[in-house]
Amino acid sequence: MSTIKVGCAPIAWVNDDMPTLGGETTYRQILSEVALAGYAGTEIGNKYPKDPAVLNKELQMRGIKIAAAWHGCLLTTEPYEEEEKKFIAFRDYMAALNADCINICEQGHSIQGMRDKSIFDDKPVFTDDEWNRLYEGLDRFGELAAEKGLRLSYHHHMGTGVQTTAEIDRLMENTDPNKLKLLVDNGHLLFSGESPAEIVKKYLNRIGHVHLKDIRPDIVEKARADKLSFLDSILAGSFTVPGDGPTDFEELLQPVVDSDYDGWFMVEAEQDPDVANPLEYALIARRHLHETLGV
Repeated sequence: MSTIKVGCAPIAWVNDDMPTLGGETTYRQILSEVALAGYAGTEIGNKYPKDPAVLNKELQMRGIKIAAAWHGCLLTTEPYEEEEKKFIAFRDYMAALNADCINICEQGHSIQGMRDKSIFDDKPVFTDDEWNRLYEGLDRFGELAAEKGLRLSYHHHMGTGVQTTAEIDRLMENTDPNKLKLLVDNGHLLFSGESPAEIVKKYLNRIGHVHLKDIRPDIVEKARADKLSFLDSILAGSFTVPGDGPTDFEELLQPVVDSDYDGWFMVEAEQDPDVANPLEYALIARRHLHETLGV
C-alpha cells in the first residue's frame, strides 16, 4: 500500500498573488471544504492564522494537517544573513504546525506577480554569481530545515530563474540531494513547455513534494501569443485540476506511487473561484486521483 498522502492547497479558494480572488472566503471555510472533499491535509494560505495554537486547533477539529507551505527567498539579490533570519522564523512556524515540508522558491528578479510582464518574454535569467549564491544558500537552508525534522523542496516556478528543464538540472546538479529535494509541479512544467514525465523519471529518488494541476493548452498558447502575464493567464483559465484536463495522471505518477516516496500529492490549481467553484473542483480532483492511482 502506498504511504502517499493527498492534500488540497487553499489557492483555489483564495489566491495569494491576487488576494481579491476569493477575498471574502474565510480560512475556516477553506479548511472545512478541504476536509469535506476527503483530503488529509492542506498548505498555508494568506488567510490562515499566524498563531500555531489557533490553527492547530482548527485543523484538529477537522482531522486534517498542514503538509507544507511556500517560502519565497531572495538569495540571489539580498544579503544571506537577512534571508537566513527570515527562513529560520518561517521554519519554526512550520515546525510548530507539525508540517512535513517547506516549499522554497527563489524570488530574486521574479516576474510571476507582475501584470505588466510577459510570462514568457520577460522571464529572468540568473548570472553565474547569482547561481552560486543560490546553491550555497539553499544547501544551508536544507540543513536548518532538517534541524526541525522538515524536508526542504525546491519549487520550480513560472516567471522565475528556475523554470525550465535546463535550469532545474543546473540547480539539482549543484546542490546536495541530502539537503535539498525537488518539488515537482506538473502544471508549471507543462505551462513552460517542459516534460513532466522526463522530470519525474530523472529525479524520482529526489522528489520531496508534488503539486498537481492540469493546463488548458489553448489558453496557455494564448498566453504565449498575446504576451500575457502569469496572473492574467490564471484569470484567463490556464490551470485546472486533475481530472479536468488532458494529462494522464496515472501514466505520469504511477512511477512515484510505486517508488519509496512517502510525501504528499497536493492538488494546487489556481482558478478564479467565481468561475470554478473550489469545492466542486476539489471533489473532481480527489475522485480522479483515487480512481486512477488508488491514493
